[in-house]
Amino acid sequence: MMEDIHIQARNLYKTYYPALSFGQTFKSWFAYSSTPAGQNALSDISLEIPRGAAVGLIGPNGAGKSTLIKIIVGVLRPTSGQIIVANRVPYKDRMRHVADLGVVFGQRTQLWWDLPVIDSFRLLKDIYDLSNNAYVDSLDELVALLKLEPILKKPVRQLSLGQRMRAEFAAALIHRPSLLILDEPTIGLDALAKQAIRGFIKHNLRNRGTTLLLTTHDMQDVEEMTDSLYLIGKGRILSKGTLADLRARFFPDRILDVEFNELPDLNTLPKGLRIDNISGNNVSFSLSKSAVSSKSIIPSLYAQYDIISLRFGYQSAEEVVRTFYEEHEA
Repeated sequence: MMEDIHIQARNLYKTYYPALSFGQTFKSWFAYSSTPAGQNALSDISLEIPRGAAVGLIGPNGAGKSTLIKIIVGVLRPTSGQIIVANRVPYKDRMRHVADLGVVFGQRTQLWWDLPVIDSFRLLKDIYDLSNNAYVDSLDELVALLKLEPILKKPVRQLSLGQRMRAEFAAALIHRPSLLILDEPTIGLDALAKQAIRGFIKHNLRNRGTTLLLTTHDMQDVEEMTDSLYLIGKGRILSKGTLADLRARFFPDRILDVEFNELPDLNTLPKGLRIDNISGNNVSFSLSKSAVSSKSIIPSLYAQYDIISLRFGYQSAEEVVRTFYEEHEA
């Protein structure tokens, strides 16, 4: 049903035309000249994102992700096609649209640089015209979830990048938007700060029913924050589905990493194992699920070899996505 769809795009095109010099423009007034060919940043984009979904928009630089995000936000108007977000046309109803929108850009800030964090939140309260009760309830919740109490009275310029990003999330969510757009939200963060942001998205934000749209080159963000993907290349949607779908398509075998006490003769491997890489006493195998199960392979390996440790896994998300784009030459 339409009310269950938060973002709907139909046959979107965005075409940019080269700027004409004054001489070219003047000449066109008096003599026929053909219109210069345009460059399509988006070509026939159609998508449907349900309310409460967490979706990744993935693609290389220049694929069209930023253009699509700007149309969804309402900054750009499509050349043709239809875009509806929460039953609104973003570029026609900008005021109501941005009031229900939260945005976090990893390399930009919506906080006031020289003001304490709490003063930025108070300014946002007035910008979004929040009642005192709504503001206090939202602020208290976000301060607790994002552990902001120690930094509320610090000027933004004195915060570490990890602290600032937690404050950025609070600023984006203070008015309880139904749609949150994240653009490289963990760029430049250390491992602990990344995990804090990912954990907040995964365990807290999702419980609100907020629709999440993520663009990033960090595939760990994609794995931990999203449920499904749109893969974009050269202005077109090349595929949609889940990361698990892509893994099953390109790398159906599981990976088994084994550390031996001493590298043995591996000529008598159990059926279904294939050697991928050997480094010292560490060996990476591919495990064919159709040939053997992980439950049966473990006791067989321990009985046959002197093993220190072993670990099952899957091909990395980075490798999966890289392989997809190599296939599509995008």
